Amino acid sequence: MAINRVNLSGNLTRDAELTATQGGTQVARFGLAVNERVKNQRTGEWESRPNFIDCVMFGLRAEKLAQYLCKGTKVAVEGRLRYSSWERDGERRSKIEVIVDEVEFMSRSQQGEGGGYAPAPAPQQAPAPPAVDVYDEDIPF
Repeated sequence: MAINRVNLSGNLTRDAELTATQGGTQVARFGLAVNERVKNQRTGEWESRPNFIDCVMFGLRAEKLAQYLCKGTKVAVEGRLRYSSWERDGERRSKIEVIVDEVEFMSRSQQGEGGGYAPAPAPQQAPAPPAVDVYDEDIPF
């Protein structure tokens, strides 16, 4: 039996885009930059190299959290990998993305009140995300 689970933490590279399928299921798409520490063979110094990961979230959870998924916000996501491939202009293309089941906001509130976690500052400060009760049966696959 294969296990397909992934846990990542990083910063959002863009605001979430909320769309809907033809059947009405809400879909949030966002990018995540995950740094990798590698030693530069030439200088011997440690460097951070970003990996850019496409993430997708479905259903009520996507609808409720999309407004809080703002560029620069530090989050941890848990989900599974999905491979897709297609042809464009006669060329075969493919990608791997994370189908997100859980999101944890890790950025500290800039207001400093209460010491809680909230989305990173955006042009207008959003309130902390609400608790959302969404279960596996809410995800369309």
